[in-house]
Amino acid sequence: QVQLVESGGGLVQAGGSLRLSCAASGRTISSYGMGWFRQAPGKEREIVAAINWVGGRPYYVDSVKGRFTTSRDNAKNTIYLEMNSLKPEDTAVYYCAAASDGFTRMDEKDFHSWGQGTQVTVYS
Repeated sequence: QVQLVESGGGLVQAGGSLRLSCAASGRTISSYGMGWFRQAPGKEREIVAAINWVGGRPYYVDSVKGRFTTSRDNAKNTIYLEMNSLKPEDTAVYYCAAASDGFTRMDEKDFHSWGQGTQVTVYS
């Protein structure tokens, strides 16, 4: 089982940027697709972005396209979510997760390991 720890969340003004990191331990994530999810208060958790095992075929939910970029550094066993032009509606707890295979996955059921989440709050 891989352990995932997110960092980089915080409080930011609308229009600002944050970079989230997700560090893995316990085993390598180099053969797994990885994803970022978020859950806002009173809402269901949703996929934000996903990437395959080599960092290709990225997926982004429509609401973040052109603003968010996900990447990975397998040598560091870490993935990233670069978030620009942040909006108040991006406020949520952000989670990273490891998929069960190396493909780009978007369904929660295809992910087997989850981090504890990091809070992102965007104020106007």
